[in-house]
Amino acid sequence: MTTALPKIRILVVDDHTLFRRGLTALLQRDAQFEVVGDAADAGEAQRRALELQPDVILLDNHLPGVNGVDALPALREVVPGVKVLLLTVSEDERDLAAALRGGACGYLLKTIEGDALSHAIRRAMRGDSVVAEEMTGKLIAAYRDAAAPPVLPPPAPPPSRLDSLSPREHDILRGIALGQGNKEIARSLGIAETTVKIHVQHILRKLDVSSRVQAAVIVAEHGLG
Repeated sequence: MTTALPKIRILVVDDHTLFRRGLTALLQRDAQFEVVGDAADAGEAQRRALELQPDVILLDNHLPGVNGVDALPALREVVPGVKVLLLTVSEDERDLAAALRGGACGYLLKTIEGDALSHAIRRAMRGDSVVAEEMTGKLIAAYRDAAAPPVLPPPAPPPSRLDSLSPREHDILRGIALGQGNKEIARSLGIAETTVKIHVQHILRKLDVSSRVQAAVIVAEHGLG
């Protein structure tokens, strides 16, 4: 007998009623997802989050009154451990940086396909950082441009931390910088996906970062790609 996967409880936050309804209908097609509620602004989102305790919040950035990125701390305070994914039209790397600094685990564009959104939600629930491919490129490009202001503030780790990576960990780090998931990295290196997952955990710990995005930035900063 197959054990049913636990439901992923989702709160949708967007000021456009039709978009909320359409997104809810799309998500409800997946048997693992349960849209427990929605909200049209940051204040309502905070109240609904406290009441419903969702696993995932899909949060628009352009909300009336308080922007989504500015609402992040309050949402994460009322629901500790919640996975917040920005779902927005903004392709501005400054919004991406603010979202990641605020504790979002992902930044997606509203042009995303339904299947890709479902996959991103599941990845977020596994603890992955999920950033739209278009935005990952902009983020790394900003770091490669010495004249541009830094998009993310974390200092680069000292050389000794990079030196502590094994040759295999360097290979995996390059895959992370290319935006590859664990399965893609495993396939390209001819190793098991579980092995890649363990290596990624070791890499993040050695580099003293909390996400794959920050690890990718380190690759760009140190020319390891």
